[in-house]
Amino acid sequence: MTARRLAELAERCGITVAVAESLTAGNVAAALGAAPDSAVWFRGGVVAYATEVKRQVLGVPDVPVVSETAATAMAEGVRSLMDADIAVATTGAGGPDPQDGEPPGSVWFCVVSRGDARAEHRQFDGDPADVVERSVQYALELLLSMAQAVTRSSPVSADDNRV
Repeated sequence: MTARRLAELAERCGITVAVAESLTAGNVAAALGAAPDSAVWFRGGVVAYATEVKRQVLGVPDVPVVSETAATAMAEGVRSLMDADIAVATTGAGGPDPQDGEPPGSVWFCVVSRGDARAEHRQFDGDPADVVERSVQYALELLLSMAQAVTRSSPVSADDNRV
């Protein structure tokens, strides 16, 4: 449902979207790709599971990959790489073991636009599949929220101001 709402808004307003995923392993991209008319607004994504890929492709500095800094670099890196208007990144410890000193279920998200960045941390309970599912849904919600913010801040033409 969230992906469909994002698709409608992105197509109507001409917003392009990209994703960088680690923990969610391409599931956010799959949800977006299955949304209506995704070829019009979905630029693509990078599944960067390996630390080296995060660093070499997305520009993540030498920091723990389950961190706000890594999530922000991933989102900014994929937005730039795909020349998208907005992008989201997910990185975390899905479990069952901790990673980078973070407990299982610890997930960092970052959603960016050309002029804004918002990083958020969530702690999800459950097995790894539950953590991934909840992370995908939250990433989609962040994208929708950023798309709404971008459309509110862009100038409205006279044609767009019809009742």
